[in-house]
Amino acid sequence: MEWLLKQSSLYDILLKAEQQERLGFEDGIKLFKSNDLLRIGFVANNIRERKNGNRAYYIINRHINYSNICKNQCKFCAFSKKQEDPHGYTMSMKEILDKAAFASEEGATEFHIVGGLHPELPFDFYVKMISSIHESHPDIHIQAFTAVEIEHLSQMAGISVSETLKILKEAGLGSLPGGGAEVFSSSVREKLCPEKLSGEGWLQVMREAHNIGLRSNATMLYGHAETPEDRVNHLIKLRELQDETGGFMSFIPLAFHPKNTELSFYSSTTAMLDLKVIAISRLMLDNFDHLKAFWIMLGIKLSQISLRFGVDDIDGTVQEEKITHAAGANTPEALSVVEIIRLIREAGREPVERDTLYNPVVRKQRDAVLQGV
Repeated sequence: MEWLLKQSSLYDILLKAEQQERLGFEDGIKLFKSNDLLRIGFVANNIRERKNGNRAYYIINRHINYSNICKNQCKFCAFSKKQEDPHGYTMSMKEILDKAAFASEEGATEFHIVGGLHPELPFDFYVKMISSIHESHPDIHIQAFTAVEIEHLSQMAGISVSETLKILKEAGLGSLPGGGAEVFSSSVREKLCPEKLSGEGWLQVMREAHNIGLRSNATMLYGHAETPEDRVNHLIKLRELQDETGGFMSFIPLAFHPKNTELSFYSSTTAMLDLKVIAISRLMLDNFDHLKAFWIMLGIKLSQISLRFGVDDIDGTVQEEKITHAAGANTPEALSVVEIIRLIREAGREPVERDTLYNPVVRKQRDAVLQGV
C-alpha cells in the first residue's frame, strides 16, 4: 500500500490520513486541487472499512415535505414558493397523518419531515404535527426540522432556540436532519441566500440540540459558487463542533441541482467532483462515524460506486421527495428495499438495515425472503 501512495504527489497527506493523523486546512486544499482521485478514494475506502467494516447501511423511511411556502427565496432552491404563488401548498394535519400511516404500513422506521419557513403557521401547528405523529406511531423515529426551521420556529414562538427544541423533543422529536447548512462561507451566503440563518447560527442551533440530547446529521451543498477553500473550511467547522459535542451521526454531501433555480446557468456537478467531495470528506471528518450518499441527489449509479470511495450509508427508500426533484433531479422518488439491497450487494458490500440512530433492524420474515436477492 505504501508503494501505491508513494506514486502520488499527495503521499505525505494520504499517509497522514492512513495513519489516523488529523488533516489540516492546507491538506484539504491540496486534495481538492489534485486529480489523483483513485489514490484519494483508496485511502478514503480504507478509513471507511476501518470504521464500518464491509457494512453498507440503509433505512426504510418516508419524507414528508409539509409545505413549500417560504419567506426566504434562496437562489439555489427550486422548492420554495411565495405565499401567493398558485403552486404553493401546505398540507393539512390529516394529509400529514395519512402519509405517516401509509409509511408505517410499509415498515418505515423513520419519518423525515422538513419544509419551508412559512410566515404564518403558528408554532402550535408544528408541535401538534410532531405530537400527533408520535402518538399514532410511537415506535417510529421522527427526524424533523432543519436548524434553519428551528430558528424560524423559535422566532414565531417568541422563545429561545433551546426552549423550542425542548418543547419539540417532549412532543416526540427524535433528531434533526442536516439540511440548511449549505456552505458556511458568509460571502457565498450573502450572494445566494442573504436572508437565511448564518453558518454560525446553524452551528449554534446544532450545538444546542446536541446539548439537550438530540442528535443530528450534517450536510454541505457543493457545486455552485463555493471554492475549495470554502469546502474545507466548512468541513473543519463541522469537525470542530463534533469534537465539542459528539452529536453528529453522519455527514451527507449534497450535490447542487441547478434546474429551475436562479442559478440555472450553472452546470450540474460532475462525477469527478462528486467522488472527490465524498472521498475528501471521509479523510477530513475523522470524528464522524458515517458518511452518507443521498442517492436522490447523487444518482443511483454513482451512489453505488461511492460505497468504494468512503461512503457506508446509501440512505433509504425515501418514498416521496419533493425538494431535489423540484430542481430537476431525474432519480426516482423512491427505491424499494429489494433495489437497495441489490445495489449494495453488487458493490460487494453487506446490506444492513438501520434505524435513525444506526442500530441494526432485524426483520426475520423479510430477511428470509431476501436471501436469494
